[in-house]
Amino acid sequence: MSAQSMSADQRWKFSADRIPADLFAELRRDNLARWPTGSEVDVDEAAAFHKALPRHKQLGWVMRRADEEGRCLTQPRGGFGTLELQLELMRCLDKEGQADIVPTTTDSYTRNERWAEAEAGIEESKKAGRSMLNGYPMVNYGPRTTRRLIEAIDKPAIVLSGTAMPRLTSEVGFAAGFSGYLGSGLAYTTSYTKETSIEAGIRNYQYLDRLAALYQEKGVDLHRRQPGFLTGTNVPPCIAILTCVIDALLAAGQGVRNYGLELAQTLHLVQDAVAIRACRELTQEYLAAAGYDDVFTPVTSLHWMGAWPHDDAQSQALVAYGGTLAAVGGAVSVTTKSTHEAYGIPTPQANAEGLRTTRMAIYLARHIRLDTLPEYRFELDLVKREVRPIMDKVLEMGDGDVAVGTVRACEAGVMDIPWSPNRHLKCRVMPARDADGYLRIFDPGLMPFDAEVLAVHEERLRKRAERDGVPYDHDLAVSSVYEISEPLSNLIPFPWAAE
Repeated sequence: MSAQSMSADQRWKFSADRIPADLFAELRRDNLARWPTGSEVDVDEAAAFHKALPRHKQLGWVMRRADEEGRCLTQPRGGFGTLELQLELMRCLDKEGQADIVPTTTDSYTRNERWAEAEAGIEESKKAGRSMLNGYPMVNYGPRTTRRLIEAIDKPAIVLSGTAMPRLTSEVGFAAGFSGYLGSGLAYTTSYTKETSIEAGIRNYQYLDRLAALYQEKGVDLHRRQPGFLTGTNVPPCIAILTCVIDALLAAGQGVRNYGLELAQTLHLVQDAVAIRACRELTQEYLAAAGYDDVFTPVTSLHWMGAWPHDDAQSQALVAYGGTLAAVGGAVSVTTKSTHEAYGIPTPQANAEGLRTTRMAIYLARHIRLDTLPEYRFELDLVKREVRPIMDKVLEMGDGDVAVGTVRACEAGVMDIPWSPNRHLKCRVMPARDADGYLRIFDPGLMPFDAEVLAVHEERLRKRAERDGVPYDHDLAVSSVYEISEPLSNLIPFPWAAE
């Protein structure tokens, strides 16, 4: 095939290098032509709109200011299938929930680029008088109509796309006035897809990050954010941090300078506090080594991402504890959930209540830090010893190119994710909770952890098996996944009841 007959995508060589401006212009032209609303995108007009917004509605500025002042901002999730319902939701989250950042979650059809089916979902939602989609079909509505969401609230807005294919959604979202976008090539591809290759996922987010850099060139400081893992299972901090480092390096390569990192909570106070600090420090360490010394990398803490209990009181405790963990750990923001988590999409009012509960917990815990505790210092050293050998191996496997190295490392099992649905990973690494509630590595798979580090994990997990009187086997890992959703009578039984 001659170069003249090849598409821009085919001529785009896979690497961590920044996409050249002329090639990116071709990629954008082809992308915007895929759905009619793409013709509404005008980056110059959109940049002017962003710059005209008050600073408190620009997420890039808001995140930087919160970090400077030591604040922990609140942000929920949420999306409905029509503009009217989404407007109602966002106003409720802004006013009743007192959210610092207001989200728009896209629907599953949009995430999978099935826009014709999303169009049908809009019509069904209008007929039914309720949302028949699990999010907002942003591409179908387009930037002109979607801008009404931005104009309806007095806070910055972020797109929660939940997809490995963000190219058109990001164009529409940024053009509409959303100043934040959640998602990354490694985390979302391995969380949500089975067949999508790691290379394809990285490419898709290199496009998005190059787009964010284009806005940066026009004077708009957009906030990009890495999404953590949404597999609904336990992910140890070291693996989550590795993904943050990789995704941050990939984004920096495209020119992004405002890049948030997300960590799902383990529900252990010390481990979560350590993870938040270690994530930022290690990401900055590897960014600096790659020559990027001007990338802002605030950390967001995610409310519990595993199975939730059906009991409202237990769920309320998780919501409040999630705010406590974020505040004590020094996170710049926290992504919240509600007591409806076990049942499905929450009502706007339940979502707002989860925000307020979290906000109060942040207030109560705002001055607490654990940095001087010996246990904290031990865990901080341990997680850094876990991350560095694997991250160094990823870079070595790519001959210094993090994009190439990530694909090769995933193929070889050097980089691995527990219980990922993606077939391009080995999925052999397996975590379990120890007797003290920490997430440990039960089976490292092929990940090159240091032998002394693994000995610490095994010792702690064997103590749990001995305490519980159970075999030291894979059931330790499986039971850890469902533990938090168990009824209180199972978690804390009355020990002296007559048998």
